[in-house]
Amino acid sequence: MSTLSTHVLDAVAGLPAVGVAVSLTGAGGDQIATGTTDSDGRIAALAEGLEAGVYRITFDTGAWFAEHGVDGFYPEVVICFTVVDVARHHHVPVLLSPYAYSTYRGS
Repeated sequence: MSTLSTHVLDAVAGLPAVGVAVSLTGAGGDQIATGTTDSDGRIAALAEGLEAGVYRITFDTGAWFAEHGVDGFYPEVVICFTVVDVARHHHVPVLLSPYAYSTYRGS
């Protein structure tokens, strides 16, 4: 079964985004997992045993920006993705700034 990890980088500071709350939900909205990014901005094992399907990973960027005294435009970043090959590891990285973010299919 598929595994999932994530990594959040503060693109303004060029540093890991430590302490970002993250949640994973399935297509039906059921919460599957939660976690908080570590000192390297990572959650190495957010979920294991994912079946094929559509998932949403939500990053609580509003709370993180507020903790750092930053006015941000996006209170949360929600990334919807599909697991097709359950034998593969899935990695969802985010590059974050107050007024933009980007993501890609990591390895």
